[in-house]
Amino acid sequence: MDHIRRARPEDAARLAEIEVFDYRLYFYPIFRTDAYFFGELTVPALLEDYLIFPDKISRSLVYDDGIIKGFVRAGGNAIEKLFVEPAFRGMGIGGMLLDRAVEETGADRLLVLEKNPSAIRFYERHGFNVTDERVRVDDTEEMFIVMRREA
Repeated sequence: MDHIRRARPEDAARLAEIEVFDYRLYFYPIFRTDAYFFGELTVPALLEDYLIFPDKISRSLVYDDGIIKGFVRAGGNAIEKLFVEPAFRGMGIGGMLLDRAVEETGADRLLVLEKNPSAIRFYERHGFNVTDERVRVDDTEEMFIVMRREA
């Protein structure tokens, strides 16, 4: 059974919860910015952002088998976000979401943190290739790698 569907406005709180938890678990150890990760990045703040910018919801697909376990957001030709609740990782959910987003949107580009080798390997398994392009993460020393997928 296919558990992937388009996100709906009533999913906003769960999307915000997954996003906050994943950012804190996987990005905080790299950036160590307490004020952002534990002050600005909160479920209520992201929920408000989703309500102000409903396209963030409409451009998202969720894996929902009774519980939303992950989501992917794509815009234009790019995968913008892919998050799976850590308790449900290793079950193929991220791959299913990524593959569906690519299929539905034609997305062929994404950014991944250079210091996240497991994510780079994951995207490579799904047809994305590391390029020579790098993009600085805001005003930090950290870099994103641009990955592309051949049609």
